[in-house]
Amino acid sequence: MKRKDDFEWTLNSVGRNVPIEIGGRNLRPYSGHLGIIPEKKREVGRPIRHHEPGKDKVSRDIMDILRKVELSDGMSISFHHHLRNGDSLVNMVMDTIKKAGIKDITLLPTALFPVHEPLIERIKDGTIARIEGSLNGPIGRYISIGNIDQPVILRSHSGRFRALAHGEIKIDVAFLGVSSCDAMGNANGIDGPSAFGSCSFLKGDAHLADKTVLITDNLVPFPCTPIAIPATDVDHVLVVDSIGDPAGILSGSLEIASDPVSMTIMDLVMSILKEADLLKDGFSFQAGSGGISLGLTQRISDLFATKGLIASYAVGGTTRYLVEMLEKGNLRKLLDGQSFDPRSIQSLRTNRDHVELYVDQYSNPYTGGTVTENEQASFLSATEVDIDFNVNVNTHSDGWLLHGIGGHQDVAYGSQMNIVTVPLLRKGNPIIKEEVLTVTTPGELIDMVVCEKGMAFNTLNARLSHVQRNMDLEDKCRKAGLPVMTAEDLRSMALNCGGKDIMPEFGEGVVALVKYIDGTVLDFVRSLK
Repeated sequence: MKRKDDFEWTLNSVGRNVPIEIGGRNLRPYSGHLGIIPEKKREVGRPIRHHEPGKDKVSRDIMDILRKVELSDGMSISFHHHLRNGDSLVNMVMDTIKKAGIKDITLLPTALFPVHEPLIERIKDGTIARIEGSLNGPIGRYISIGNIDQPVILRSHSGRFRALAHGEIKIDVAFLGVSSCDAMGNANGIDGPSAFGSCSFLKGDAHLADKTVLITDNLVPFPCTPIAIPATDVDHVLVVDSIGDPAGILSGSLEIASDPVSMTIMDLVMSILKEADLLKDGFSFQAGSGGISLGLTQRISDLFATKGLIASYAVGGTTRYLVEMLEKGNLRKLLDGQSFDPRSIQSLRTNRDHVELYVDQYSNPYTGGTVTENEQASFLSATEVDIDFNVNVNTHSDGWLLHGIGGHQDVAYGSQMNIVTVPLLRKGNPIIKEEVLTVTTPGELIDMVVCEKGMAFNTLNARLSHVQRNMDLEDKCRKAGLPVMTAEDLRSMALNCGGKDIMPEFGEGVVALVKYIDGTVLDFVRSLK
């Protein structure tokens, strides 16, 4: 574990001290939400692949594949997380790498989940030397107390793709599960017994990795259509008994929150949308899989059905609630980055207005345009928010690193109105802080915070283009009799209700770095005693 005094530090624009070098790589401090101007004028291209006609790409032995891709000590490998807590491949491949005696692997997953807890043993035995990818659950807890030599690098979904495309990170071998695949490597995620839906996060890895291995439990005759991953990006096809259990995609609750606190928060958000004059034809929005976001999706869907309105498009993390809105005719297009339930997978398979995204399209700041830019509103969650509207989704208030960034920064970067919904207290812990423990998304991107007791508008440090709009909306909500407060008011209210801040016991180590979508460093995560 690297200690704090192992680094040289500098202050970034959100007031956090961050390292300027790690593992021989220079780091740049976060300097603003619009990002740095890239020095390179072209992205990293895909490797040249030569396939001899008639030569078989298919293998049924993981060890044979490791020999064919010439995996060796110190290389970097990647996996995707579309099967979430139902994934079988990461543990399977890493156990085989262990048996092969290969060491010091850099793991570049899109995300790890509780099902991947066995990787802790691969860290202990030296098979895994470092991780650059989102952590959810036990592995994050293990790393929180300093059980890895190099800090984990945390990136958003689009930030990860940008890092690949710009050569900031490099994948030697990508091991990518697909639910349907032919012998040439044309593949998708919507057919077969292990169907998981959108292949959004696979596409960049398959295209840019030096070598790409598709792993499937459903080998079909050529051609496998529709083609989400083309054979032109594939070196080998590995056939296994199972890539995982799609039931594990439902790794969290996908039910609408019905407790009084959440219901009140939904009421207030709907009131804000009404005062902002957004609940009309052409509305575009993004809602995730949390209970409040699902509830807001359902309320918007019901309202639009009652009034005969049609929303322009919605972006997901797709759930059945968005699918129902599409099928009822109250949503014109549904753009899918991840499919979170069976209904979403079925819809993606059959409805041409339900469209699979490429993660590059989502919110990569160095492209000609992203889908988040036209979102009129987004509903975001948080583990903590502070009085400057900085958001934490990586660590809990007790300091444990238990979550990845996901698409939080990506949405906030593009969406025209970012609404963070949080309860005033969680188990007596005030969620509005003087300072968040870890900055995941900078406060300048957040327009308002809504709790069950009131709402606070960011009129001081929001994006310059949003300040006047936020001030005007704050005034309209106040005149409408809504409980408009400051972030400081909300925090004081939590403390007056008996809230008490958790005080973590930190060690001297640095266990993770949080990067913004442009690759600059927002914050670091401290080790716990």
